[in-house]
Amino acid sequence: MTTPMESTTAVATVQSGTCEVLAGPWPNYSNCRHLSERDRWEVYAMAKASRGALEDRGVVMTEGYDAFIARVTRELDI
Repeated sequence: MTTPMESTTAVATVQSGTCEVLAGPWPNYSNCRHLSERDRWEVYAMAKASRGALEDRGVVMTEGYDAFIARVTRELDI
């Protein structure tokens, strides 16, 4: 890839090469509110695990961890 790729899913621009990869607030978990509380907690755990896996790969999130947790718990209504 020789040019930046523009995302339509609220993920920041990604450039090839040796630069850091930045990811924005993604995905939105509001569509899981209809699930039982137990299932919403499971989605919460998966969201945290997914973010951790991305960060382990070197992806730098534009949304801070505390803001991420606040957003996910708000979107899941837990």
